[in-house]
Formats: sequence, structure tokens, C-alpha cells
Amino acid sequence: MVLGRVTRLLVGAMTVVCVALVGPSAPGAALFAGSLPVETGRDVVPNRVMTWNICNPCEAGNGDRAAEIAAYAPQVIGLQEACVRDVERIRGYLKSRYGLVYHVEYGTVLRRWGRCGGAPWSPGAFGQAVLSAAPMTDPVNVEYPDGGSEDRGYMAVTTTVGGQSVRVFNTHLAERRQEEVRAGQIGVLAAEVARHDRAIVLGDFNARPDAFELTGMWALAADTDPQCHPSPTGTCKPTTDWQSKFDYIFLRGIVPLEHRVHPTPYSDHHLLHADLDPA
Repeated sequence: MVLGRVTRLLVGAMTVVCVALVGPSAPGAALFAGSLPVETGRDVVPNRVMTWNICNPCEAGNGDRAAEIAAYAPQVIGLQEACVRDVERIRGYLKSRYGLVYHVEYGTVLRRWGRCGGAPWSPGAFGQAVLSAAPMTDPVNVEYPDGGSEDRGYMAVTTTVGGQSVRVFNTHLAERRQEEVRAGQIGVLAAEVARHDRAIVLGDFNARPDAFELTGMWALAADTDPQCHPSPTGTCKPTTDWQSKFDYIFLRGIVPLEHRVHPTPYSDHHLLHADLDPA
């Protein structure tokens, strides 16, 4: 009897240790320990889109990133500097903590251990991602012929925003001080955007609104902020910690209703979201 009681105590102690080790950081922990209950069974805002460079590598938890996204619950989210495993954890938190369920498509441009971890012989995938509450079709992933100092590209999907079908693009252009490279990338992207009467182009363009390399995009689409345009007299709100507007929601054939810029401690880029007229 003493031996049996000791055995039961040991099993119980090991269970407690396992729960502590799994903790709330694991997306599946809620199923094991009940530690991640649904905090709010909210719905997405069906005409809202968001873009966010989530910063990689940065000292930010995916639970914190998910909380930032859930606060605005967009229908479509474009993420840049995104590791696949981080996006999967963010999706897990959005579902288990907030009741928000998203489909996902990836625009991987490189696999690098220094960016996304993983085994040296199997490094994690890095690039863009699109999350959508509605299913997505016709995914495309394109690497730019010249990525500059690091591989860059764009991805595109067809999904539903505000009840209307629309082509959604998500991109991340070359880093600063690479204007000529970005101009070439815009040429590749704009040629594809021009094929669609209704399009949303999300992303980190690494360029201010009056930069010459954005000319090709301004010719096709308008920023969701009507006060933001290529004229140096525009009053664009900054979207980065260094007080520059680098992040855009370009609209083609779609009318914006309102937009918001939200600084966040979890990235050097702010969240940018827009509500769109579904008509």
C-alpha cells in the first residue's frame, strides 16, 4: 500500500511538472492544461484589412503579437518579416484565446537558421504571410529578380473583403538606401496589380510617399489615407519608430472609409489597418 501511494504521488508530481513545462507559451497547451481559455468569442470585422511588419529578429512573444491583432480583428492580415513557425503560433493563439479563426498562405523567400531558427540542416522559412478569415484561392508567390541585400518578393491571393471578391497582394521591398532596387521591384509588382480592377496591396515598401521608386504604384492605386500622396506636402502619419511612413495599404478600385495607425512595443513598425467600403 505504501509503495502504491508513493507511485501515485510521483505520477501526480510529474503531471504538475509537465503542465508547468508546457505552460501558456505553447499553442496547444489549452487542450492539455486548460490554461488558454477563449477570452472573447469575437468576430472579425468583415471589411477591415491590416498590414504589419512584425520585426524579425525581435524580442517579442507570439502571444503578444496575437493580442495586438485580436484587438482590431481584421478580415485580412498581411504580415512581413514572418517566420512560418511564428505565424502558426500566432494563429494558434488567435483561435484558442480569442476565438478568431484564420486561413493562411505563405510567401516564403528564404530559409535561414539565423532568421527563423530550426535545425541547421532544416532552417525555418521566412518571408510574407496572409491570414484571412475567408478561404483564399489562386495563391502566387514571386521572388523579385533582384532582392537587394536580402531576398525579397510578393505574394497574392484572392479572398473576400466586405463580402466582395478581391485580389490581395503582400510585399516587402528592399531595405533603405537601395532605391534603384526598389524601383525594379515596384515594376514587377505593379505589372501584376495592373491586371486587376479591384486590388489591395499591403506591405512594407521601405520608402517614404514622395520617393521616386513608388511612382509606379501611385499611378495605379491610392493609399488608404486620403491625405497621404506622393506630394511632399502630404500629411501621412508615420508607421515606424523612426517617424517615417514605410507601410501602406494601397487600394485599386476600392474606396476607403477610415484608417488607423497603432504604435506597438512589439515591433519597430506600427500596425496599420483600414476599413473599406464593400460596394
